Amino acid sequence: MWVFLRTVFFTYPGIIASTFVFGTMSIIVSPFASTGRSQHALARRWASWLLWFAGIRVRVEGAENIPPGGPFVFVANHRSYFDSPIVLPYLRVQFRFFAKASVFYWPLIGYHLKKSGHLPVHYDNPRESLKSMTQAARVIQRTGISVLLFPEAGRTTGELEAFKDGAAYVAIKAGVPMIPLGIVGSLDVQPPGSFSIHPGEVVIRVGTPVPTIDIPLGERTRLSQLLWVRVADLIGYPAPAEKREAAERELTPQ
Repeated sequence: MWVFLRTVFFTYPGIIASTFVFGTMSIIVSPFASTGRSQHALARRWASWLLWFAGIRVRVEGAENIPPGGPFVFVANHRSYFDSPIVLPYLRVQFRFFAKASVFYWPLIGYHLKKSGHLPVHYDNPRESLKSMTQAARVIQRTGISVLLFPEAGRTTGELEAFKDGAAYVAIKAGVPMIPLGIVGSLDVQPPGSFSIHPGEVVIRVGTPVPTIDIPLGERTRLSQLLWVRVADLIGYPAPAEKREAAERELTPQ
């Protein structure tokens, strides 16, 4: 009962208020901030507020695995609506999200996503999805800004779903390393079908980079499988031996 009351009278009002405040600020600065960096800074503050109102504590393990410089393609498992706010303040690099295309039509949030340089994913339209991935590779090369994808193509509650090839495609096309992220504990914050938001700790585990230079596009499925295994290890999910063996075989360079 305490969690329900806290959610109704403290957490949700705080989330709504902070979204309105920082969303409005993002709208105001967007005409004068074409790089998206100002919007990214505001988004990080917004996310910090959301986590505070929700009572979510975040701990990062392996931050030293992110080399100085960049850019990178980050991939993470996806369990909760809170995964994006959880990552935003604690991934200390400039990066942009891939989000479902439908989210770009949400009030305030959609406008912020567009003006900040985030990119849509059309899961039900392979042609449009390919365009988005190709555009992302060009953005990475042109701006040096990293991207983050949830390659399970949606939130999951049980098994770690197979990764779509989009993240690997972007990394290979841009010629940048991929870095796996394991998010542990976000499912407990708001279990499926639950209205209440439960305070607690979430851990972000950062894996070692996986280079993609000279890897041909034809190997993108095997690269996706390798990243799946790396994320599975980070979150403690048992990877089948045959899948691990196939993924860990050396990728063939061009």
